[in-house]
Amino acid sequence: MKHRQSRLGFRNPELKVSTSKSSKAPNEFEDMNPFQQQKAAKAWHRIGLVSRIPELENHDGYRMAPKCKAFIIPKDGTSDPQAPEEADLDFSFNLANQVLVFKYQGKVHAVDHQCPHATFPLSQGKLFDIEDFGIKLSTGLTCPKHGWSFDIFTGKGDRGNYNLKLWEIDLREPSSTVETSDDDKEVWVRPKQRIG
Repeated sequence: MKHRQSRLGFRNPELKVSTSKSSKAPNEFEDMNPFQQQKAAKAWHRIGLVSRIPELENHDGYRMAPKCKAFIIPKDGTSDPQAPEEADLDFSFNLANQVLVFKYQGKVHAVDHQCPHATFPLSQGKLFDIEDFGIKLSTGLTCPKHGWSFDIFTGKGDRGNYNLKLWEIDLREPSSTVETSDDDKEVWVRPKQRIG
């Protein structure tokens, strides 16, 4: 049993826990898991003003393409967080590095531009209400290639184990160099952070 305990690190003489009395109590379990790799938080990217993102309306049949924007944000972090390049929705390539931003029912959403099932541009898809007996539960996005649908709030797919990657949205006060109305905000996005 002693050999097993020392292999697992229970009796590791090199492990030192700080017991100093500072204003912040030390976390005794911090950095104790050698198998857990700590990742730095992903950078936020400024997309633009909320007022410049058109609202998807019912008469569009909730078709995405005319009223959404896609931005190129490489996963390796090589883009400028202040000014990501806007992608051309008519000529979609390298979808893995693109985020799709749209406004639906007054709320701004950001998701990966590619369908997780068939890597098809989701800007060609349609939004729909997920209902149960006439009660709206959520909103879905249908990929037109195979008809698979994804919940835009949770990312869950309607079949298989495919999940749509969601992006976090932060609405911030605009910088003083941008002229806006009093209630307009800047949209900032980053890949949704995993918890745990």
